Parts: sequence; C-alpha cells; structure tokens
Amino acid sequence: MPQERPFDGGGARVGIIGAGMSGLCLAAKLREDGIETFTLYEKADQVGGVWRENTYPGLSCDVPSRCYCFSFAPNPGWTRLFAPAPEVKQYFVDVSRRLGLDGHIRFGAEVTAASWQDGRWRLRLGNGTEDEVDVLVSATGTLHHPRIPEIDGLASFAGEIFHTARWDHSVELSGRRVGVIGQGSTGTQVVTSLAGTAAHLTLFQRTPQWVVPVTNITYRRFTRALFARFPALSRFVHRAYTLGIERVMGKAALRPGWQRTMLRTVCRLHLRWSVRDPELRRKLTPDYEPMCKRQVVSDGFYRALQRPNVELVDDAVERVEPQGVVTADGRLHELDVMILATGFDFMAYMRPLELVGLDGRTLAESWAAGPHAYLTVALPGFPNFFMMTGPHSPLATQTHIASAETQAGYIAQWVKRIDGGDVAAAMPTEEATELYNRRLRKAMPDTVWMSGGCTSYYVDADGIPQVWPWSPDQHRAMLSAPQDADFDLQLGASHDV
Repeated sequence: MPQERPFDGGGARVGIIGAGMSGLCLAAKLREDGIETFTLYEKADQVGGVWRENTYPGLSCDVPSRCYCFSFAPNPGWTRLFAPAPEVKQYFVDVSRRLGLDGHIRFGAEVTAASWQDGRWRLRLGNGTEDEVDVLVSATGTLHHPRIPEIDGLASFAGEIFHTARWDHSVELSGRRVGVIGQGSTGTQVVTSLAGTAAHLTLFQRTPQWVVPVTNITYRRFTRALFARFPALSRFVHRAYTLGIERVMGKAALRPGWQRTMLRTVCRLHLRWSVRDPELRRKLTPDYEPMCKRQVVSDGFYRALQRPNVELVDDAVERVEPQGVVTADGRLHELDVMILATGFDFMAYMRPLELVGLDGRTLAESWAAGPHAYLTVALPGFPNFFMMTGPHSPLATQTHIASAETQAGYIAQWVKRIDGGDVAAAMPTEEATELYNRRLRKAMPDTVWMSGGCTSYYVDADGIPQVWPWSPDQHRAMLSAPQDADFDLQLGASHDV
C-alpha cells in the first residue's frame, strides 16, 4: 500500500452507513470498547432499518424473538414467541436510546458516494454536504431494495398497486378483490393476515414453499415479569434458541443428515395433515428440499388458503391488464388491488453507493464478476473499509443479529488498532481474498442451496449461493482476530513505540 497521510492515532473517526440492526450493533460495540468518535449516517428519520421500512399487515419476526435481540441487550418484554414488527422496531429504538447511540446518529443523511483520498474516506451526502472519516463501515443490510417483477403490462393496471416494502396504508382492502404476487415469507404473512379482510384474495404462486409449523404463543404478564426479574434467564434462553437454530436449521442447510431428514418430514406431515383437498395439496407441494429457499415459518398459512374467499393460482402470470392479471391458461383474474410480495434484490448490498477505493478503483469494477469479500467483511483495494452482512455472511444458518455481533467484534478490533495509532490503513490482499473465495466455492456443493433442487435468491448469476457454506462456529473462529499476513498494512506513527 503506498504511503499516504500518516495517522498518529487518538480519535480515529468512524463512519457507519445505516442505523439499522447491524449499524447499531457495531456502534454499541465501539462504545463498549471506549471509542466515541463514530457517526451513524441514516437516510431516514428513525433507526430500525428493514423494521422501519416494512409495515405490511401480518409482519412479524420469523425467528424466536428471545434470540432476535442483541446478546448484550436482552428484551424481557417480548409479548409473542415471534414478535410483531412494531415491537421489533421499538426494540431497536429503545436500544439506541438506552445505550446512548442517538447522539451519534445523523438522520436524513444518506451517503451517496465515498472515495479514499489522502488517507481518509471523503463522503458525499444526499443533502449536498460532505464529511470525512478515517474508517468507513457499510451497514446497509440486504433487504432494502424492493424487487419489482418484470411482468408485461404491469404499469397498465387500473387499480391500486404497491410493493409490500412500500405498503400504502391509505388503500382500503376490506371487501375488495386483492391479488398477491409472490409466496415467500412475506407473501405467506400477507395472505395469512388478509384472508379475513378481502372479499376475495388471490395468491399467484410461482413456486410452492415448504412451511414449518410453529404456534406463535403469547407470553403472559407473569412470564415477562419473570424474565425482567432474572436477567440470567433471558441470557440462557437467548443462548438456547440461538444454538437450536444453528445446530438444527443451520446444519440442515449445510449437509445431509438427521436434521435435514427431520425438517423434510415435519414439513411434509404439516402439509399432509393441514390441507385436505388433494389438488390443493398437490399445488402446494414443492419439488425441492426444505431450506433451499428462505425457510417459511407459519401456523396459519394453510388454514388461510382453505377459506372460501381465498384462491391459489399456480398458472404462470403472463401479463397484467387494466382489469387484473392474465395467467398462462388465458384466464383474466379481475382485481381491485395488486400487492407485489416479490422480495428484495439480495445482491444489491450497499449499492447504489458510489464507492471509490485506492487508485480510483470502484466497487462496480471490483464486483464486475459478482459480489465477493474477504471473510464477509472487507475488500481488496478499499483501505479501512468494512462491511456488516457483506457477501456470503451466514444469514441463512443463524440469526442476522448473531452474525452481526461476530462481524462487529472483528471490525472493532481493527478500529481500536487504527485509533491507537498501531495501524494507519489496512485492507485485505488480493491473494488472501482469492484463497478464501476458492475455499468457499469448494465447500458449496453439499449445501442445500446447490443440491436441494431449487432456484433461490441466495444464488448469484454464476450459480454460487451468496451464503456461508460452513457452520456459524467457523465464522466466529475466522473472525476471532485479524490475521495481519492477509492484509496490506500501512503502519501508524505509534507502531513499536
């Protein structure tokens, strides 16, 4: 790495893009380590990320709420096993306030461009202002760019139409003909919620989903008081749920074994016992393994589909006309409202941010062949730049929060070294990054995303899943401490002093 502006430590400025779950996680870790010179740049007017932006009916967390919270900030007040979205959003609002992070957040400050100049990151914000930081971290998440399907005539629809991530609460749904396009986790939750509201609800299914049945139990006041009185109980249950997800669901995704067999059996029996009509059951039976796509969890979806006012259409959507949707069988399904439950662009990551690294190298150039990273957190050619939930993060085998805590701990170690003057700039080498990615690709074939027989948004254009092919324990081990041999380092002024 060429010599640039020397940094002598003491108050290294850290810029964190995004005040969602990942950004708050890193900010909390930096405060814990005694570093206060950080700023979170948040494009909206409130924290919460995906939980702030998504407000559709029926939205809830699809992992147990007692482990969908930071290990250092348990929440004894969850009201349900799978917390409703407003509770999850409020949790992050409360954590930010309680841990003193609010004063570090610049709201309405979207980072549109960042370039490495003279040993610092120069930021351009959407409001026309600029700023500079010594370390830059992208914590923009993966679920923030809605995917709009390419359907002929979509713009011609005469009724109301919107994506679930941009829910229009001014639109009346009661007593109307509503169509939902898409049947992933979001479509499942929307259909389950709206089945008793719409006069007629049509679900347009491209691919059926396996459904894991889990009853969303309510936590009584006594239970919440018990968890509040004994914090150790919250920590124990948090750990138990986390291990359960990683040891059962996670291992089912990674390799054949009893976990995958059990999950397949549970899903098949749930479908068999819940859906009486053989034809409907046939339409709802996937031809791939559970966990091949993002796993759906619901105890009410099959009941909702069997209501007399709900219809499942598995013929392909051919086009949209002003009156509604025309499927491949030539049938026009007349609708008043069309809801796009078509998910997000999982590969977008921090884009459309214009990121320019060393010697004018752009993110677009680095990712011309697809998103990749060093150990999910860093990129060659981009000094003092790190990512939360970056390419191939273990988001399908553990909770997003558990993954973020691992990455935050690793990034904080680099920040402390830069802040202390030991290191002025650090970026992974091309060789170390390529070696890691070769190992990663070699480990993919046994995973359910490649062997399970489905087409998933986890998989990129080259057929490589953008997920972690090893256990979460290996992610934690690899990110336990920086390996200097894997990095180009510019030593700081206090090195060896």
